[in-house]
Amino acid sequence: MPEMPEVEGLVEYLRGRVTGLRVDKATVSAINALKTYDPPLTALVGARITGVDRHGKFVDVASDAGIHLVFHLAKAGWLRWYDALPTTIVKPGKTPIALRVGFDDGSGFDLTEAGTKKSLAVYAVRSPAEVPGIARLGPDPLSEGFDRATFGSLLEGRRTQIKGVLRDQSIVAGVGNAYSDEILHAAKMSPYALAANLSEAEVDHLYSAMTTTLAEAIDAAGKPPAELKDAKRRGMRVHGRRGEACPVCGDEVRSVFFADNSLEYCPTCQTGGKLLADRRLSRLLK
Repeated sequence: MPEMPEVEGLVEYLRGRVTGLRVDKATVSAINALKTYDPPLTALVGARITGVDRHGKFVDVASDAGIHLVFHLAKAGWLRWYDALPTTIVKPGKTPIALRVGFDDGSGFDLTEAGTKKSLAVYAVRSPAEVPGIARLGPDPLSEGFDRATFGSLLEGRRTQIKGVLRDQSIVAGVGNAYSDEILHAAKMSPYALAANLSEAEVDHLYSAMTTTLAEAIDAAGKPPAELKDAKRRGMRVHGRRGEACPVCGDEVRSVFFADNSLEYCPTCQTGGKLLADRRLSRLLK
């Protein structure tokens, strides 16, 4: 799933290429991806792009028509950029393409989604705040006002596992499954640690690990969209590296599986050598 660093990379890429261009085409081929009807998506045609921004994991493309094209790539979505947009007709239900946008210089992009579970979301709105997912967002951990005190206040009294806290978009915007694994590994902290039980020193260490991990990932994401996924995989120390050696201590990276995802961690670095129970196995043993 694209998270804050990859989305920021996409935003920077699009900002440098579409700002000032006129929209010549905006076509949805996966009707379930379009979550709004007023204003219509076609109202973007003829408008000029005035800017591109990020809200958590949402991309916001603003226009001089007062309409924002907002999209969330969900788990299996991606953006495919073309210097010369294909002229072939996109047939609904026959392609992974959910949305095609073309500009007056002949360039454009497709939003694509792999797999059968379709969660990619597209919105045409007058304000980004009209998108429910954006309205619910917590603060961005790399925003100017997000300091150690702010982070500490978000954790106070939360008797939930820190892995879940970091992934909760209403608490911290932009961090998902992959980077929460990476942050916790950098902080040498168990994903099952309770947020409310963390000491001041542990919160200090976690805050530093989070801001450093995300900042480094954003720096590494300054690439064209076609290269961003591979760059993300190469940068991961534990996420998606089950069975490999931890780059810090050499122990084997382990996984815990859930219904629709998994987490990865290093026992030596994060849990004092203890192996966390596999939730699938635990259910079988009940």
